[in-house]
Amino acid sequence: MMCSATARAFVAAFAWALALFSPLLSAKTLEEIRTLGEITVCANPNALPYASDKEESPGFQVEIARAIAQRLGVRLRPQWIVPRIRAGIVDCDLLMDTILVRGVQPPSLRLSVPYHRSGVALAFAPGREPVSSYEELKRGSRVGVLHNSLASLIVSRTPATMVPFGFEDDMLEAVAKGEVDAGAVSAAAAGYFNLKNPARQVTVVHAEDSQPELRWTVGVGMRRADDALVENINRALSALLSDGTLAAIYARYGVTHRNP
Repeated sequence: MMCSATARAFVAAFAWALALFSPLLSAKTLEEIRTLGEITVCANPNALPYASDKEESPGFQVEIARAIAQRLGVRLRPQWIVPRIRAGIVDCDLLMDTILVRGVQPPSLRLSVPYHRSGVALAFAPGREPVSSYEELKRGSRVGVLHNSLASLIVSRTPATMVPFGFEDDMLEAVAKGEVDAGAVSAAAAGYFNLKNPARQVTVVHAEDSQPELRWTVGVGMRRADDALVENINRALSALLSDGTLAAIYARYGVTHRNP
């Protein structure tokens, strides 16, 4: 009989496989989506600025997905999940902010054109002199990093002192209070923090631009899609990029849209 630890590991591995490698035999085509009149997106119900189940502030992932759905002529129905690997279990169509790096995503996941450039920026405390790259971090400076993150490895190669955190929100609070000199955080999280805290804003520097391991583009992941759906989502994204809709959505959450 399996020990409890082995059983838990087996269940976790099975859930991961189910989520990422669901068979394509039941693929939902564009025609089926239009017949149903809706498309679904997997999202976290409590992860602003990315996503939220609050209608007045749904997050930029949900707003972008909604704009895509409107272009397709259907309504959007969010499927609230934590964590992301449960996407296969709830059977959603779209995964927003999917990282477009070769080899990262499973072959069964169809990918759109990129719509945003993302990565791990540096946020500096009020009154601290910012630097433009990770390589320029100075000896004696205290830099917040997430536990066991790639950014922590990059910072460990500099003369700066690492200060580990479990959550970006806690790190940004420490940066704003001057408890650390800087923090390695997503530009989206830092922008949203500044939007909500105008009296104690941090300085955001896109230091990831000179650090290939910490920058990437994102697009729409389509768990089950035919060619027609991929083509129509790409067409919708191109239109939303060119008419300024995406930039306006990001701006509502304090985030600067960066063209891929």
